[in-house]
Amino acid sequence: MTKVSKAGHVLAIDQGTTSTRAILFDAHGTPVAVARREFPQHYPGEGWVEHEPADILRDVRIVAREAMETGGQDASGIAAIGITNQRETTVVWDRRTGEPIHRAIVWQDRRTAPVCRALTVAGHDRKVRQKTGLLIDAYFSATKIAWVLDHVEGARTRAERGELCFGTIDSFLVFHLTGGKVHATDATNASRTLLFDIHRQDWDDELLAIFRVPRAMLPQVLDSADDYGMTVPDLLGAPVPIAGVAGDQQAATFGQSCLEPGMVKSTYGTGCFALINTGSTPVESQNRLLTTVAYRLDGRPTYALEGSIFVAGAAIKWLRDGLGVITHASQTDDMATRVPDSHGVYFVPAFVGLGAPHWDPDARAAIHGMTFDAGPAHIARAALEAVAYQTRDLMDAMAGDWGGRPNALRIDGGMAANDWLCQFLADMTGLPVERPEVIETTALGAACLAALRVGLFEGIGAVSQAWKLDRRFEPRMDEPRRAKLYGGWLDAVDRARSRP
Repeated sequence: MTKVSKAGHVLAIDQGTTSTRAILFDAHGTPVAVARREFPQHYPGEGWVEHEPADILRDVRIVAREAMETGGQDASGIAAIGITNQRETTVVWDRRTGEPIHRAIVWQDRRTAPVCRALTVAGHDRKVRQKTGLLIDAYFSATKIAWVLDHVEGARTRAERGELCFGTIDSFLVFHLTGGKVHATDATNASRTLLFDIHRQDWDDELLAIFRVPRAMLPQVLDSADDYGMTVPDLLGAPVPIAGVAGDQQAATFGQSCLEPGMVKSTYGTGCFALINTGSTPVESQNRLLTTVAYRLDGRPTYALEGSIFVAGAAIKWLRDGLGVITHASQTDDMATRVPDSHGVYFVPAFVGLGAPHWDPDARAAIHGMTFDAGPAHIARAALEAVAYQTRDLMDAMAGDWGGRPNALRIDGGMAANDWLCQFLADMTGLPVERPEVIETTALGAACLAALRVGLFEGIGAVSQAWKLDRRFEPRMDEPRRAKLYGGWLDAVDRARSRP
């Protein structure tokens, strides 16, 4: 399966929405060390979410060294670095100094929703959809870039002169980890900007004009397994090649070995994102899913349909930090089993609007069905159930676009460790749910891409061999009960939707 050399490890950097992880993998795709740090979220306005890029860069450096130290490796033992990242989050920085000119605007941020509505009213939606596979929405990078250029004094002029760089988090990290020598992204991240033609696999001048983004600030687009330069020596003690980059959900698709058309994975972290591999042909959704690049190898893209749920684990975090009904996320498993059902309570976690298949940026979170005898355990259970209901929304939409349901749903991410949730997912979707041994498959996917590039993996078949099943959850719920529960969810969503 592999060629084992002295440098037989791959370091994966998994830069997420609320934390940054570094995981050291051996030549067989087995994690041997992990380091993690949470970083602050900033909410400067209603529906606004920002990160300090300096916090992210600092934490990447710290966790990379910690993982190597824990794993007993120095730079000579690292064959390559793979990077996976929160997608769509937008950074604009000075090309000469590397300093950001504004905080990173996070994928969850809704400040440009009015701009997106105006662009849709102006009739751009169909053209944008045909070229990018995406909807015009504040979720994606393009309107975030324009907002920064319009609100930081002199930024637009500087961008047009080529003095500023745009990048998603992967590109920002590559730039800094290579000492400013490489300004690049991969095709999966590029496909999430609203500026990239997924058919021609290139930035598109017509899209750049629509969203008012200067081409001079864009990164080079490379394959997901490619040469992203060498790290500066002081990062790990000696230069190490960066050889794999992919957005977190595409990296998870790769790490889940969803390499054949019709295979589906769903990742449960801050949000929930499900992708179905559609092969070499992009499929245009009739059910408001997104058409995106799953990965690109040797210049050849593989496509996917994606359903994006904005809030999954973030709702559990809100129960902890906002309501104070739990002190640790793991308590929700015990609370969910403490009560026989949610007592008619439905939690619609539309804190930043609703994603696929609803795409309602003005919907807001709501808890429905509360009575005097409903308590914290019912709310906690309803929050977990909402994850499964939203996944059912996506599976139904995918079945409509793909023409059939998958044989199984492969899941990963932090919430996949919750056995109760896994079983409810199987019950609500009616699909077997497969949990791998390594549930941090975003990091595994980035590691596999890097391993392919440097020859540590001999071919894509090694990725399939690296995937191992931990447990399979079979559906147990009868159809009448499933239909009744899901009907209640659809009613709750309708109540939470915005009204004209």
